Amino acid sequence: MRKFFNVVLIIFSIAQVNSQELKCTVAVVSDRIPGSNRQIFTTLENALNEFVNQRRWTSYAYKPQERIDCNLTLTILEQSGNEFKGHIQIQSSRPIYNSSYLTPVFNFKDDNFSFNYAEFQPLQFNENIFESNLISILSFYVYTILGFDADTFSLNGGTSFFTRAQDILVQSQQSGYAGWNQNDGPGTRFMLIDNILSPTYSLFRKALYTYHLQGLDVMSDDNRKAKEKIAESIMDLKSIFSVRPNAFLLRVFMDSKATEIVSVFSDGPIYDTKTLKDDLLQISPINAGKWNEIK
Repeated sequence: MRKFFNVVLIIFSIAQVNSQELKCTVAVVSDRIPGSNRQIFTTLENALNEFVNQRRWTSYAYKPQERIDCNLTLTILEQSGNEFKGHIQIQSSRPIYNSSYLTPVFNFKDDNFSFNYAEFQPLQFNENIFESNLISILSFYVYTILGFDADTFSLNGGTSFFTRAQDILVQSQQSGYAGWNQNDGPGTRFMLIDNILSPTYSLFRKALYTYHLQGLDVMSDDNRKAKEKIAESIMDLKSIFSVRPNAFLLRVFMDSKATEIVSVFSDGPIYDTKTLKDDLLQISPINAGKWNEIK
């Protein structure tokens, strides 16, 4: 019996060590592309799901219940031979302590999305050189997802992952593809990772930590304290706004959290939301209709 138990324990330990980090759904949407060869998109979708979910991206042992829920939606708008253009939507979430609720952590749309792909082409990621814009973009966002997730559990916990994403960006800057360079305009991969790692926006990452670990994660134990911490995270974002009113990361945060913030402060113990609403209206006036729903 002891030998049997030891064998089971070893097998379980191996499974734990080999468990992947992500529980990701990759979807390829190609409704806008005419023609009869639809199989290439199915092949691509299957290959990308395997690439993202079966690769080990870190040296950490993630338990099955710790795998990060995420979605990558590739929308193809143009095709010319093996060249494809469109956009990619990236979404990730994480569970809240003592709850079945999944909170959105990262929600981002990248319009600088183009790549070359031939059906059944091997999808390989080389950490040292640029080989494929498709794989570089997906790998960049995998590490960004890992970074955002880690930042919600410990202050600046995602730095090593964001640095890996930055390494991919640097390797890709001579590729000729848009989105990797400073002069490619606003809302790019360059701007995203540059801002995240900039000391100028350190309060953004502090807000991620405060909002999630000190806020949402204590909601079931102390609703009022949770609201106070979430309001504190909004105040940190307001501090960024005071210095950089058009800060890109403020939009990144609100794209993920606006609906949830309304839900948090529309339920449970009464909380004075006047200052909170004023801050939110300044930070994200585009969501004014939502902020007015907060009581």
